[in-house]
Amino acid sequence: LKLLDEGWIWAEAGESPITHAMSDDIPEREKEVYLAQLAEQAERYDEMAEHMRAACMFGQEFNERERNYLAVAYKQAVGQRRASWRIVSAVEAGEEAKGNHMTTASATGYRKKIETELKTLCQTILSLLADLLIPNATSAEAKVSFFKAQGDYHRYIAEISDDRERTGETKLAQKAYEEGTKIAEDALPVTNQFRLGLALNYAVFYYEVMQKPTDAVRIGRKAFEDAVREIDNLGEESVKDSALVMQLLRDNLTLWTSEAAG
Repeated sequence: LKLLDEGWIWAEAGESPITHAMSDDIPEREKEVYLAQLAEQAERYDEMAEHMRAACMFGQEFNERERNYLAVAYKQAVGQRRASWRIVSAVEAGEEAKGNHMTTASATGYRKKIETELKTLCQTILSLLADLLIPNATSAEAKVSFFKAQGDYHRYIAEISDDRERTGETKLAQKAYEEGTKIAEDALPVTNQFRLGLALNYAVFYYEVMQKPTDAVRIGRKAFEDAVREIDNLGEESVKDSALVMQLLRDNLTLWTSEAAG
């Protein structure tokens, strides 16, 4: 699923990109989007997310390029912390198994610090989605993308939560995925990359969070097989985008069915 915009904006010779951006009379909203693009190039994803949050606050509908920047910013910022959380949780479990109480306590504290950062980022994008992005979206692709994101960020919180919070976040994730699926099935072709991307993540949600592999396989297989039947009708560029998601669906289905058989 192509989220990155490959275009680069270069400053004039002798100017830094920041100076170039600030020296022009750029409207505030466009300046935030430009700085988000610049932050992406510099791989400063927390700042990229903050610039896209600021752009959201103007209340205007995002175009596809802006939706891509928003997706990249929060996926990267949150993804880095999800990876850190998994590493620290594994170390924490290892120290606890060894009976090292002092180091276990230190690892636990560090894990909780990462959890706080992760949840804060997720809650920020979830507020933007609920209050601004979903209400302002007019196209089916935008709505499907945003409901998918809403499901994803509730899922990420559920993954690191216990008991009541996990249950609540799981229900919210499921509701968002269901809303997006209804729109996708009504308005988008089965080969559409956004519809396929939603099905991919919805299936992962059932497998990893709901722990219902049968339902995960059902959702993933239906999306994959429906798209296979229609893929020959797509143009070359559309095939490329859809094929990437279909490959991920197929890889997951292969893994899940082999685990069930084993």
